[in-house]
Amino acid sequence: MGYDFHLSPEGPQLIEINTNAGGLLLNVALVRSQEACCDEMDWAFPSNARRDTLRKNIFEMFTQEWHLQRGAAPWQSVVIVDEAPADQYLAPEFELFRQLFAHHGIQAAIADPSELEWKNGQLMHQNKAVDMVYNRLTDFYLTHPKHLALRQAHEANAVVLTPHPRAHALRASKEHLVTLGQAADLAALGVSEADQATLLATVPACERVSAHNAAALWDQRKQLFFKPLAGYGARAVYRGDKLTTKVWEQILHSDYIAQKLVPPPLRAMQIGGASSELKFDLRAYAYAGRVQLLAARTYSGQTTNFRTEGGGFAPVMWVPNRLNEST
Repeated sequence: MGYDFHLSPEGPQLIEINTNAGGLLLNVALVRSQEACCDEMDWAFPSNARRDTLRKNIFEMFTQEWHLQRGAAPWQSVVIVDEAPADQYLAPEFELFRQLFAHHGIQAAIADPSELEWKNGQLMHQNKAVDMVYNRLTDFYLTHPKHLALRQAHEANAVVLTPHPRAHALRASKEHLVTLGQAADLAALGVSEADQATLLATVPACERVSAHNAAALWDQRKQLFFKPLAGYGARAVYRGDKLTTKVWEQILHSDYIAQKLVPPPLRAMQIGGASSELKFDLRAYAYAGRVQLLAARTYSGQTTNFRTEGGGFAPVMWVPNRLNEST
């Protein structure tokens, strides 16, 4: 899981939830790279032992997913699947995962979904049976014809797919952001008062865009951020103060949520010898309710991206209240 936050004067604000959040192993490697230039900050970064533990825990996360669906049966192979994986921004991370699996004795490959075959009740890749698929696709419910073989294998319980469509529906649908930020919805679900207080302080208010609230949302648009219900990767998202009437009409005829705008914080940078300010968010990588690692994403423009000069992933340091204490 990946939970994305903006920091605000009111505290961290949860703006996105992801089931296939990218960058975890890249950020483990990024922390290691800091050693070359930041000896004085060693205390702030995970130790070698901590990084080894992180990699071990990441592999055990997949092992746990295997055991949840296959019990004590042996696990022998995994395919990391994404659209045109060699062309993805995070292609280097796919290779890091392949190496991680191979290090633990699991046959691992990286593939486009078109390379998979559903044959004789088995998912195949290059004429070899596939035990597990590490799913990095953003077609969360496998509706595209190109993903038919993977969907058939999943529906037949012939492969361990992680994350799978049910995980997204239960944990990452943007509709949940609406529920988590509404007191009445939380009370109706029986959420404790203490948890309600935490959620309402952390999740910006959201609501579905409809004909009934269109006029009010248009009036309030400068304080809102509009996101497609089935969207991902900051595609087709709009800050309300940038909206045109033409785009607004498109939103009204699509499935969108309106989220209270939480401006991203800024970090001063030196880029190419010049001073600059980049926006950033914080991502908490988590599994089974425990945070594995925190990372930042720095960028300019409307949303996070990997095209900003000097932008991209950045490590997060925990700064103690006093140097001889931890927070």
